[in-house]
Amino acid sequence: MSGVFVVFEGGDGVGKSTQQKLLAQRLADAGVPHVVTRQPGGTAAGQRIRELLLDPTTGDLDPRAEALLYAADKAQHVGEVIRPALERGEVVVSDRYVDSLLAYQGAGRVLRAEEVAAVAAWATDGLRADLTVLLDLEPGAGVGAKADKDRIEAAGDAFHERVREGFLALAAAHPAHYLVLPARRSREQIAEQVWRRLAELLSEPAGRLDP
Repeated sequence: MSGVFVVFEGGDGVGKSTQQKLLAQRLADAGVPHVVTRQPGGTAAGQRIRELLLDPTTGDLDPRAEALLYAADKAQHVGEVIRPALERGEVVVSDRYVDSLLAYQGAGRVLRAEEVAAVAAWATDGLRADLTVLLDLEPGAGVGAKADKDRIEAAGDAFHERVREGFLALAAAHPAHYLVLPARRSREQIAEQVWRRLAELLSEPAGRLDP
């Protein structure tokens, strides 16, 4: 497997989608083959799961049921989209991956971390991201500022504080795999730091990748 797998993580409203688009454009300008995707979603089955999980009319789900639905999305996503792209030698850029399951359903829903991690590892066949970019922001300035919230976004302040702590704990435990950036920095600053780190992973001088 010769591709590179990059994931943007963080709480809701931190700018993951914006940074994903900026990185994808930079890759396109540089002529680097890449795939842009998201979780939940990214496949036809995943989109159905996404609608179920995020629609407020779904109502309360047992935390284990919720975790298993997210895990099912990841299993399909890895098999259908991510692993084939990596095997083709492409860069995969995903909005969320396993860390979201560990932070939201593990820390946020207060499930046992080791159990959620085991489910996640099984669902993804042990596939880890080469680089996880964690955009960190206090929930009040991110999800708290959103007016029209989906089912997960509306889970409450305490939930989102636990999620943030969960993300930071994951990054602290495996710092070599993470790039943790304050989401309040300008999007240009963040994008440049992500690009430089990706250039290192591709084993190319950063200047050679610059369009």
